[in-house]
Amino acid sequence: MRILLVGDVIAQPGLAAIERFLPQLRRERTIDFVVANGENMAAGLGLTVANAQDLLAAGVDVITSGNHIWDRQEIAEFMGQGQPVLRPLNYPEAAPGSGYVIRKDVLVVSLLGRINIDCVDCPFARIADLLDGLPDKPAVSIVDFHALDPMEKAAMGWYLDGRVSAVVGTHTHMPTADARLLPTGTAFVGDIGMVGPYNSVGGVEVEAVITRFRTRLPPGYVGYKAASGPIIFNSVLVEADEETGKAVSITRVDEMVEI
Repeated sequence: MRILLVGDVIAQPGLAAIERFLPQLRRERTIDFVVANGENMAAGLGLTVANAQDLLAAGVDVITSGNHIWDRQEIAEFMGQGQPVLRPLNYPEAAPGSGYVIRKDVLVVSLLGRINIDCVDCPFARIADLLDGLPDKPAVSIVDFHALDPMEKAAMGWYLDGRVSAVVGTHTHMPTADARLLPTGTAFVGDIGMVGPYNSVGGVEVEAVITRFRTRLPPGYVGYKAASGPIIFNSVLVEADEETGKAVSITRVDEMVEI
C-alpha cells in the first residue's frame, strides 16, 4: 500500500496547490491513500466545514489536526457526523469528535505533543491504550504527531517502532531531512513540512512575522496572513506491507506548485 502523508495545508494557497497537484501525484505515484493535516486552512488558524469538504473532494482520505482544531467552532459538529476529520486523540474524552478513524483498511491517529503547545493528556499513554484495546485493528496504521519539540517527536517514533506503519511529525511547517525506517518496521520523519507559500515564514508573510518577533505583539495585531507566490508541496510517501503493516520505504516528495 502506498500512502501519501501531506504536511500542514496553509489557507487558500495550500488548498489551491492540493487541488492542482494532488490528483496528478496520485496518478503518477500510484497512491492508494492520502492523509493531510488541515488545521491551518481557515486563514491559517483552524478548519471550517467548507475547508474540510474541499480537501476531501480534492482526494484527501483523512484530515488530521492539532492545537488549532478548535479555532473554528463549526468543525466540532461536522466531526460528530462520522466524517474522516480528526482532533488529537489525547484531548480529554469529553471533547467532540474522535482522535482516530479506520478508513479503507488503514488506521489513522492524530496526536498532539505536550512540549510548549497545549495542556493535554499524555500522548504516549493514549496511543498505547488505543493500540492495546482496539479490536480488529488493521495491519496498516499511521500516526500524525503534531508537536513542536524534535526530541518528543523522535521519542514517539521509537516508542511506536514495530507497532505502527508510520509516525510522521507536523506543526512546525519546516520539513526535516530525517526520513528513515526504524529497526522494526516503522517509517519516521520529524516534520513533513507544509503545503503553503514558499517565500514566507511558515506560510505567513515575512514582514508580519519579523514585526512580531521585533515587537512581541500577537499575530492578530501585526496582521498575519498567508503569503503569495509559488507554493511548496511538502509530503512523504510511505509504502507499507498490507499483510504485516511494516513500512517498506519512506521517501520525501517535495515539489513547487505554480498557482
